[in-house]
Amino acid sequence: MPNDVDELRELAISAGADPVAVVRTRRHSPDPRYCIGSGKLTELAEVVQASEAELVLFDNPLTPSQERNLEKALNVRVIDRTALILDIFAQRAQSFEGKLQVELAQLRHLSTRLVRGWTHLERQKGGIGLRGPGETQLETDKRLIANRIRQIRKKLDKVEQQRDQGRQARRRNAVPVVGLVGYTNAGKSSLFNALTQSEVYAADQLFATLDPTLRRRPVGPNLAVILADTVGFIRDLPHELIAAFRSTLHEASRADLLLHVIDVSDEHAAEKYTEVEAVLAEIGAESVPRIEVYNKIDLIEGESSRYERDSEGRVARIWLSARSREGLEWLDQAFEEHFAADLTVLRLRLAPAESALRAKLYQLGRVLEERDDDGGGWHLVVELPTLELRRLESSGFVMPRADVAEAAA
Repeated sequence: MPNDVDELRELAISAGADPVAVVRTRRHSPDPRYCIGSGKLTELAEVVQASEAELVLFDNPLTPSQERNLEKALNVRVIDRTALILDIFAQRAQSFEGKLQVELAQLRHLSTRLVRGWTHLERQKGGIGLRGPGETQLETDKRLIANRIRQIRKKLDKVEQQRDQGRQARRRNAVPVVGLVGYTNAGKSSLFNALTQSEVYAADQLFATLDPTLRRRPVGPNLAVILADTVGFIRDLPHELIAAFRSTLHEASRADLLLHVIDVSDEHAAEKYTEVEAVLAEIGAESVPRIEVYNKIDLIEGESSRYERDSEGRVARIWLSARSREGLEWLDQAFEEHFAADLTVLRLRLAPAESALRAKLYQLGRVLEERDDDGGGWHLVVELPTLELRRLESSGFVMPRADVAEAAA
């Protein structure tokens, strides 16, 4: 992406650092010892000394040995992009689940970077005073980390079970879930606040919010949706984070509809769009229906709110401003169209005592066919929004189906 250095600078600022210098280099492949060449290492050492820097950030991944060698050569702490993002997440996590997920990601990252810093305590070498239980400090650290990872996973499994119960309750109540996804700092939380009158923290910085938030939004007289604000995506999102935040990201993969929020004022919006789509595919959300929401039109002179439909007539793209609230009405229209268009065709056989259900079906759907039953009941073919069908079933109405046909039939 053309703005890799700018993004690294934004990440550093988000973590609380004060960038003082940038050193660029190009190599066909990383040097196995220092990642960079010897000449560039000398240049970097001079920059560190001249600027009195206390930390060096590398945009590309570093191996544990490269980190150690660089720290010895530069006499300052050295971390890569993955460790920087993990630090930001550790600062921002607020909920119990979020803190557990961050700790899990950090431990997974740390487990690959343990070094032999306790060799003076090893007791496997033999000799006087060195015979012992047969476990080095390095092995002890690995075992303790593995035990802690297992404990966190058990706790996160319990949290995920609670989330599943909440999802099942929403489905029983026939409330569709709309997930907000997008590149970090695209304006997801601002849009979420505008739609739900909430006060989720939103700021012009990367990863301003981490913990998923769910809020209900009434859309029409017979429709409400649950909006889910999720963690922002970023280029080369560390795999440790994707694995640790998988339960949170499931809010996106299990949503009924996704709003892909895009910063229309960003000159690199197309590249960031591709990055988000790649992460959605990685978490299994590539097949979830989505609407592209081009946010921040107030930053572009002459731009106005509007929407576009796809070849099948569905709303596919919306231009709006979360800050000025211009264009939010197009979202409600899109919600109504999307969930009302999800139809199910049922063939029902109703007994005479089920006249209340018959009246309800006439009220909520479209009766395509009706004929009297020999026993005083009715045979019906009804087209119902799937949302209303769920509501009927969750309200205690038994749907005595003769057979179920596809909506296309």
